[in-house]
Amino acid sequence: MKRPQLRRGATALLLAAALPLPLAATAVAAPAPPAATAPHAVAATATRLTLPDPTGPYAVGRDTLHLTDPRRRDPWVPAAGARELMVSLYYPAHRGTGGAPAPYMTTEEARLLLEGDKLTGVVAPEVLAGTRTHARTGARPIGGRHPLVVLSPGFTLNRATLSLLAEELTSRGYVVALLDHAYESFGTTFPGGRTLTCTACRAVESAPDSTARKLMAKVATGRAADIRFVLDTLTGRGAGANTEAGQGNPVRYAGLVDPRRIGVAGHSIGGNSAASAMAADRRIRAGVNMDGTFFAPVPPGGLDGRPFLMLGSLDGHAPGAEDTTWLRDWRRLDGWKRWLTVRDAGHFTFIDIPVLGAQLGVTDPTAPLPGKRSGEITRDYVGAFFDRHLRGLPEPVLDGPTAANPEVLFQRP
Repeated sequence: MKRPQLRRGATALLLAAALPLPLAATAVAAPAPPAATAPHAVAATATRLTLPDPTGPYAVGRDTLHLTDPRRRDPWVPAAGARELMVSLYYPAHRGTGGAPAPYMTTEEARLLLEGDKLTGVVAPEVLAGTRTHARTGARPIGGRHPLVVLSPGFTLNRATLSLLAEELTSRGYVVALLDHAYESFGTTFPGGRTLTCTACRAVESAPDSTARKLMAKVATGRAADIRFVLDTLTGRGAGANTEAGQGNPVRYAGLVDPRRIGVAGHSIGGNSAASAMAADRRIRAGVNMDGTFFAPVPPGGLDGRPFLMLGSLDGHAPGAEDTTWLRDWRRLDGWKRWLTVRDAGHFTFIDIPVLGAQLGVTDPTAPLPGKRSGEITRDYVGAFFDRHLRGLPEPVLDGPTAANPEVLFQRP
C-alpha cells in the first residue's frame, strides 16, 4: 500500500486541480498549476459565496466554545499544556431570533488555508471567510432534549468545511458539535489572538512511510479522545470549558442534549476518528466515515452491533480499490451497515468545497459530480442515517438504489 498522501483542501475548491487520492487521507498536495492565474482571482473576488439553505423545519443557532481537557497534554506540542479544541456548537432555534449570521471562518483561517494550498492571490481570504451561513448567533434554543452529532473535519482542514452538514442536521432537530483539533489544521483561531497551525501535518510529511501511517492512526485515536471529552462536557460530566469573554459556556447546552442519542461523523481522518470514538465509547450509538482511510482499524470484534455508514467516492473506495482498509473493516462491522459509493465523486465531495467551488465557476475534472449534487447527496444520506438510527424514522433511501440518486451505488462485497 502506498504512502498516505497529504492534500491541500482548497485546491479542489478553487482550481479543481487535485489528483485522485487512493487512500483518502487528507494532507498536503502539490502547488497550484499554471492555470491559477489572475482571471480566477478577479472572478472569485466578485462572488459572494453562500451555503445552501437547510431543509429542516428549525432555524439554526450557533455558539462558539473553547474547550481544554485538563486530563491530557497536547499530543503534538506537549509544551503547550492541556489539549485544546474549538467547537462550533449548533442547536435548533426559534425562527426570527438571534443576531447576525454566524461567520464562516476568520480571515486569518482563510488566509492560512489558501496559503497552505499555494493559492495566495487566487481568491481573497475575505471572500472565503465571508461565505454566508444560515446559523444565527444568540438565537433562542428550541426546548427539550435533542440528539447530538459530533463532526470532525479532514486533516489540514478547518472545521468550517463541514458547515453545510452541520446546518442541515441542526435544522432537522439535532445539536451538532463541529470540532477543530489543535495543531491539526492549516489554521485555527483560538481566543487571545492565537491562530494555531498544523504541527501534526509537518510531522507526517517528514516521517518515513511506515511512521507516517502510524502518525495518521495517532491522529484518529487522539481525535477519538477529543470526541469523548466533548461528550463529557456537553452532557454535564466534564469540566474543561474555557469561558473567556466572547466564548460560550457549554453548561448551558447540557439540557438540550439527549445522552441516549449520540452520533459521530467525520470526513477523511475525521471519519476514521468516528469509528475509533465508537470503539472506545459505548455512548455513541451510530457513526459515519466520509471517504476516510481506516488508519486506526475497527476492532476485530466490531462495534458491539452499533450501526455504521461508509460513504465514499467510487474511484477511491469501491471494493477492489487501492484502499483495502474499507474491505477489511467492512467485514469487522457487526451491526447495521451500509457501504455507499458515489459516481464522479472525489475526496472533497462530502464537504463544503465542491458546493462553494461551483459558485466560483470551477469543477474538478477528476471529480465531475456537480457541486449542488455533492451537497444534496451528503445531506440526504448522512441525514437519513442519523434520522433512522437516532430518531427512529423510516428512511427508505438507505434500503437500496433509487432513481432519484443514480450516482449512489450500494456495495455488497
